[in-house]
Amino acid sequence: MKIVLLGYMASGKSAVGKQLSEKLNIKFIDLDFYIETYEEASITSIFKTKGEIYFRKIEAKYLEQLLNLPEDCIISLGGGTPCYGTNIDFIKKKSKSFYLNASISTIFNRIKGETSQRPLVATIGEENLMEYIGKHLFERTHFYSEADEIVTVNDKSIATVVEEISALL
Repeated sequence: MKIVLLGYMASGKSAVGKQLSEKLNIKFIDLDFYIETYEEASITSIFKTKGEIYFRKIEAKYLEQLLNLPEDCIISLGGGTPCYGTNIDFIKKKSKSFYLNASISTIFNRIKGETSQRPLVATIGEENLMEYIGKHLFERTHFYSEADEIVTVNDKSIATVVEEISALL
């Protein structure tokens, strides 16, 4: 079985994926890290040098590769992955998916000090960040909500979220 974790940036997909992997004793793959490995460049660098359209094309290609692997695994997606092309349909067809739902304020508090490492918010000042997150999250929630299960994360520990997901499998 493929387990896919999706949601907005800083919702905890990678952290939850790593602990869930340990609990279930199956492989964990972070899609962004996978892309960086095969493209031999950081996501930020790919965005800067080749643009978002190129990134979204390779993202879909690598997502398909991972969802077609023969072994069970947990895959954490980038925040935009389910929102482009037919990615969400492919995710629904090939996996059990979980939307890690974080509030605007939770996301803001998690990313406000690390925006330079996140291409979509790198140029947005902290004074405009909350508004940006709100608008962007509003645009993406429709896609995220198509996941098989929705798990609200906000102030919960990673271990608690892992237990909730485990109970839903």
